[in-house]
Amino acid sequence: MHSYFIIFALIGFCHGQSRLGSYNINPAVSVSGLSSGAYMANQFHIAHSGRIVGAAMFAGGPYYCALGNMLTAVNTCMKIPTSISVSVLKTYAQTFASTGLLDPLSNLSRSKVFIFSGTRDTVLVQGVAKKLEEFYAGFPTGGLKTVYTVAAEHGMPTDNYGGACGTTNNNYINNCNYNGAYEALNHIYGGLQKPSSSASPTGQLILYDQSEYFNLAHPSTYGMDTAGYVYVPTACQNGAYCRLHIAFHGCLQGREKVGDTFARYAGYNQVADLNNFIILYPQAKSNLTNPNGCWDWWGYSGIAYANKNGFQIGGVERMMRRTMGQY
Repeated sequence: MHSYFIIFALIGFCHGQSRLGSYNINPAVSVSGLSSGAYMANQFHIAHSGRIVGAAMFAGGPYYCALGNMLTAVNTCMKIPTSISVSVLKTYAQTFASTGLLDPLSNLSRSKVFIFSGTRDTVLVQGVAKKLEEFYAGFPTGGLKTVYTVAAEHGMPTDNYGGACGTTNNNYINNCNYNGAYEALNHIYGGLQKPSSSASPTGQLILYDQSEYFNLAHPSTYGMDTAGYVYVPTACQNGAYCRLHIAFHGCLQGREKVGDTFARYAGYNQVADLNNFIILYPQAKSNLTNPNGCWDWWGYSGIAYANKNGFQIGGVERMMRRTMGQY
């Protein structure tokens, strides 16, 4: 039904996976994510704010909220905003930045930030998302937009795909008559063309090898899949000057759980076609300490999970640089 071409080049040592390509990329990179992906987008933004010009978080909380503790993550950082001290979290960020584990936090003054939380979200309550807003507001940023009025359950809001907006859907994509991907990217960059809700992507969704970005051990050691997805519009494939956006899926939304559903239907690709964006969809994967295939926002991959030395942040940063022709 959709005009996709899935490329499976038989190179590299991973079955059916191509090597991630390099393109003519504008250095103004942005990130976004849903749920655990929102936490990862925030962590990646804070770690690399010198290069990330904007971040969009759908149903996520503040930086370092879990303090390296899984119980804090699944309880406080999803359900109990009154127990979250933003001043403490800011102090951690400032301490990490002072030792070079994060880029200087002064960079955030040049960043645009978008925060979405549905009124019916029972997984991560709105009060937690408002703690994320409080965290960013304390620096400040170059522009902060919040959306707290859509009657959405926990999931990525779209205007053309998913289950009923206010109910829990197995793939966590909600048809809310709201194009979250467009609204987020337009806030970050401004002046973007909005796709029709009936638009079909016309570029290429490519399965690429993630293994080469984790050379110390198998990717699963760090909760990462061996493969990720990248969406490349035809113009970008043909050498046009394009922007790069990195989109992090949520728990239970990775390739091992739902295939390419998030990469195909979250709404980014239609925006990419009209506005010359390459969308990078790195993929997390379940392991013994991460059964739901979440991104690491509580420390299952190591104590450095939220800074530049984190295995997942480091791996995705290398993927970003490869796409930009720098790695």
